Amino acid sequence: MPRAKNGAVEIEYQTFGDGKPETVILINGLGSQMTRWPEAFCEKLVAKGYRAIRMDNRDVGLSSSLDGQSYSVQDMANDVIAVLDAAGVKKAHVAGVSMGGMITQTVAIEHPDRVLSITSIMSATGASGTMDSTPEAAAVLNVPPPDPKADFEAYVVQGIKNARTIGSPAYPWDEAEIRQRVIDEYRRAYNPAGVGRQMAAIRADGDRSARLGKLTVPAVVLHGADDPLLKPYGGEQTAASIPGAELRIVPGMGHDLPPGLYDIFVDAIIGAAQRAKTTA
Repeated sequence: MPRAKNGAVEIEYQTFGDGKPETVILINGLGSQMTRWPEAFCEKLVAKGYRAIRMDNRDVGLSSSLDGQSYSVQDMANDVIAVLDAAGVKKAHVAGVSMGGMITQTVAIEHPDRVLSITSIMSATGASGTMDSTPEAAAVLNVPPPDPKADFEAYVVQGIKNARTIGSPAYPWDEAEIRQRVIDEYRRAYNPAGVGRQMAAIRADGDRSARLGKLTVPAVVLHGADDPLLKPYGGEQTAASIPGAELRIVPGMGHDLPPGLYDIFVDAIIGAAQRAKTTA
């Protein structure tokens, strides 16, 4: 699989639908690997006529681990640009979930000449109150999981519980699917320390509202009405901060991408892309 370089940092990525005229690059959330954008999801974008690129953020998956190093959301946005450069893409539609939405926003702020449209999904501006969670959802991020080397089954059970806690009540995962996802992600890569460094980057970035207010890029903001990790206020304020942004609040959607939401996510991304065509 190809890798892009941003200085000493290497970013693992994968492309689908090479040869399509426009590209969508998909950015993950905190601690999540590019496989959270499943192949079946990427192929839906290809079926709509787009090339799809998914990537492991730094400090997760098969990208570089940065033990003992700090970095910023801007650095992570530059990683996205490095992937576009490596893939030969001049301009792309950029879509990201949660932390990936924050990176998406930053790509548009820092590199407007590389962006056709943005889709910010279950994310926030970083302003006060936009990143509030329920206590149960906050525990998913703040309570360390069991050591998988000591008790792998306990680790898997906790992973399933966490997925249920922040998941979409109207679009639940099949039990076997979510169990397999936890196992597959562990086998592919396990870097819990990277989550803490990514979290530090998010906290240091602060409020992007003023910077978002200067954007001219077409934008769709998608958020779950039942998101317990980043409540709907985060999406509402993101849409309010970006001039002309379209806000889509989805009943029954939490903080995940189960198969039942694939079409809703694809429709939001394609909606942003089509807005770019009408404003070109």
